[in-house]
Amino acid sequence: MWASQRAAAVPGSVFALMDAAKGRARATGLQIIDLSIGSSDLSPPEVVLAELREATRDRATYRYPLFSDTAPLREAAAAYLHRRFGVQVDPQTEVLPLIGAQEGLAHLLLAVTDPGDTLLLPDPGYPPYLGAAAVAGLQVEPLPLRSERGFLPDLEALPQDLAVRALLLNYPNNPTSAVADRAFFKHAANWCRSMGALLIHDHPYAELTFGSYRAPSALEAGLSGVVELHSLSKTHHMGGFRVGFAAGDAAVIAALARVKGAVDFHPYLGIQRAAALALSLPDEVGRAGAAEFQSRRDALVPSLRDLGWEVAMPQASMYTWARVPGLTDSGAFAVRAAEQTGVALSPGRAFGKLGEGFVRFALVQPPEVLREAARLLGTVATA
Repeated sequence: MWASQRAAAVPGSVFALMDAAKGRARATGLQIIDLSIGSSDLSPPEVVLAELREATRDRATYRYPLFSDTAPLREAAAAYLHRRFGVQVDPQTEVLPLIGAQEGLAHLLLAVTDPGDTLLLPDPGYPPYLGAAAVAGLQVEPLPLRSERGFLPDLEALPQDLAVRALLLNYPNNPTSAVADRAFFKHAANWCRSMGALLIHDHPYAELTFGSYRAPSALEAGLSGVVELHSLSKTHHMGGFRVGFAAGDAAVIAALARVKGAVDFHPYLGIQRAAALALSLPDEVGRAGAAEFQSRRDALVPSLRDLGWEVAMPQASMYTWARVPGLTDSGAFAVRAAEQTGVALSPGRAFGKLGEGFVRFALVQPPEVLREAARLLGTVATA
């Protein structure tokens, strides 16, 4: 009786579904190979941990952090954006620290939309996007991402009379691992400006790229009407620290700051110091983690192809997105796989209607474990 309409509208979590299946598998004595959650299993750089340890000895870090206290992190974020993408932002007005990018998105939608506004969301897309939209009371218009288009949306196919408040994109993409180039972001930004819509780009996998590919930033298309969310969870393996930043249009950042000021303070100052140092490290530090995920990709993709599954070779992210021949109920298949083999993965249907027929693997285990997971999955019936 106490749940609000907003709370009731938040969809159930695929992670809860798989957690229950993993529990049943453990009860039968199976060893779990958990590939269902994209939480890095690698450690943050030692210098970052040392910075945090040192900060805990400084009593000045124990107080509530004010906006002025975030200046070092905002400046480090601005320097990173300039060094990495050639983007110039004002750390005073165009950057704001976040307690993780997922929290940042939920607060951002509250800051820039009104109940009943329309949000364009990718299908398939990261499930918490739907939860954030529900809390904000938004109407969601699915934006189809299809394999034949490289999982990039066809914005011109949308109704011309569609009243859109914001478009949310995410490249490198979760769950598909698809990537986008600068020309795409320029086109998307211009489309949004012509529609009077805000372009929101969720960019947590900016540095988890493989080979010669380097992911661009949506901010390279200009700051007007564009905001980008960055996280230290993936590249710097700081998921539990809950720290990231938003950057872009100053008016958007100001609105976000007002909402956040009403509901939270900023991250612990020691975590801010650690994050500022992490953003200042040489690019090769982040590339070392990416190389590890690339070796895992190189182990898993051929193993899945040997099963006859349709799998692209990702250029980025920490996921592999696989189409399973004959699969019509990815949720039932994922539960069956966990219960019969101990291998936990994410059903494609959890990411949207167009995810059906696919499953997502998080590359959070060593190569030899991923090969064994593929072998075990070959014993599971798809129907």
